[in-house]
Amino acid sequence: MRTQILVEAIRAGLPRRGRLLMAAALIATPLMAMTPAISFADNGVPDYVQLVKQASPWVVNISSVSNPKTQEAFNNGEMPTFPPGPAGDMFRHFFQEQMPQMKREPIRSLGSGFIISADGYILTNAHVVNGADKITVRLPDQQTYKAKVIGKDKRTDIALLKIDAKNLPVAPIGNSDNIQVGEWVLAIGEPFGLDHTATHGIVSALGRDLPDESYVPFIQTDAPVNPGNSGGPLINANGKVIGINSQIYTKSGGFMGISFAIPINVAMNVVDQIKSTGHVTRGYLGVLIQPVTYDLAQSFGLDTTKGALVAKVEPNTPAAKAGLKSGDIILKFNGSEIKHSGELPIMVGMSPIGKPATLTLMRDGKQMELNVTIEKLDKKALEAESGTSEAIEKMGLQVTELSPDELQQLNIKYGIKVKSVKNDSQFASVIAPGDILLEVNRMPMKSATDLKKALDSAPKDRPIAIRLLRDGQPLFMAVQLGTQ
Repeated sequence: MRTQILVEAIRAGLPRRGRLLMAAALIATPLMAMTPAISFADNGVPDYVQLVKQASPWVVNISSVSNPKTQEAFNNGEMPTFPPGPAGDMFRHFFQEQMPQMKREPIRSLGSGFIISADGYILTNAHVVNGADKITVRLPDQQTYKAKVIGKDKRTDIALLKIDAKNLPVAPIGNSDNIQVGEWVLAIGEPFGLDHTATHGIVSALGRDLPDESYVPFIQTDAPVNPGNSGGPLINANGKVIGINSQIYTKSGGFMGISFAIPINVAMNVVDQIKSTGHVTRGYLGVLIQPVTYDLAQSFGLDTTKGALVAKVEPNTPAAKAGLKSGDIILKFNGSEIKHSGELPIMVGMSPIGKPATLTLMRDGKQMELNVTIEKLDKKALEAESGTSEAIEKMGLQVTELSPDELQQLNIKYGIKVKSVKNDSQFASVIAPGDILLEVNRMPMKSATDLKKALDSAPKDRPIAIRLLRDGQPLFMAVQLGTQ
C-alpha cells in the first residue's frame, strides 16, 4: 500500500513536527434503499451492528496497478561512446542486450469506494487511483469489475469511477452541513489490507484547514483510521454517508487519535460537475488568507475568532479590483457567515462565475461591505500554484509561501518554506522539511515562481549556493543540479 506523506504542520493548531499521511485505502459504500431508523442502546450509543449490516453491501474494494516507465540505465538516457572495432562492438552489444534498461516493478495499491448510483458510479479519493494503469473494483459478493475513471479533482482529492453493472445497492447520502461536534460516526475500510474493518468514534472538530487542501473544510474525528482506510465512508448514526476518510495525523505512520474526512457535500458538488461537464470549475477571488487566532482577534479589536484574515491580495484579481486590502477580515460571503477561514475558499469556489458577490468585512475596526465579481479559476490564475509547483515537485521539492505574520516572526523580508523533500531528490542531502529558503543561486525567494526561475537558470556543470534558515539560524548549502 502506498502512502503520501505531507510534512507540514497543521495550521489548525497541531504540533509542527507532526505529519499528515494520506493512505491509499478501501472505500465503503452505503445503501440508498429505504434505511430503517437506527436504534440506540440505553446508554445512548448507536446500534453499530445494524449500521455495519446496512453499510456492508455498498462497501467496495478498489485495487489499482501502476506500471512505472522503465528507467534508462544511464542518467542521461544515452549510450556511452565506445571505440571503433571489434572490442567496441562487443561492449556495445553487451550494454544494449544485457543491460538495456533498469526495470521497475508495478506499483500496487489498495483502497475503497462506495457506490453512489445503481448503474455503477463509485466515489473514492483521487489519491487512491492517481497514476493507475488498471483499476479493479471488487464488490462484497466477490464479483470484480474493471473500473474507468470518469473524472477526478486533485484539489478536493475526489475521484469518480464507473463500472459496467446494474441494480447495485447505493449509499444513502447525508448532509454534511448538519454535522455537529460530538456526534457518533462509523468508518469502514481496509486498514493494512484487513477487509471490511469497522471502527467508530465521534466528530472531534469541523472545518479543519490542512496544508494544500484549501478547498476542503475537513471533518476531524477520533474514529480509528489507518493506511488502507482512505476513501472509505464516514457514516453518521442514521446510516448516511457524511464524509470520505482521507487523511490522518501521525508521527508513526499509524493512527494516533486524529483523522480527517472530506465533507460529503463538497464531494457531491465535485461529482455533479464531473458528470455534467467532465471537469470542475471554481470561482476565484485572488487572496491569501489565514485563520483568525485569539491573539489576532484581540489585536484587531474583535471579540470573536470567526472570519478569514486577508494576508495578501494578488494584483489584477477580483479581490484587487474590488478594493480588498491586506489586513481585512472577511466575516461574511454573500450573507453567509464565515465561522473559520477554511470556509471561504469553498464558498468562493462554488460561486457562479461572472456574478457579483458581497463581502462583509472588518477594516480598521469598522464593518463595511464590498462588491466583487467572481472570476474563473483558470490556468493563468493557477500558474504559480499549479504549473510552477508541479515543475518543482518533479525535482523532489514541495514549497509554500510565507504569510506576512510568518515573515515578521522570523524577522526576514522574504523566503519560502520547504514542505517536503523526496528521499531520492538531489536536494535530500542539503535541504530538510521546515527549512526557509532565502536565496537560491543568489536570487531572492519570494514565491514558488522565483524558485522555478532560479533552478531553470542555474548552471548544471557546477554546484549552486542556497542560503536558508534552519531552526532560526542562517546557513549556506551547496547542491549540484546535474541530470538525475
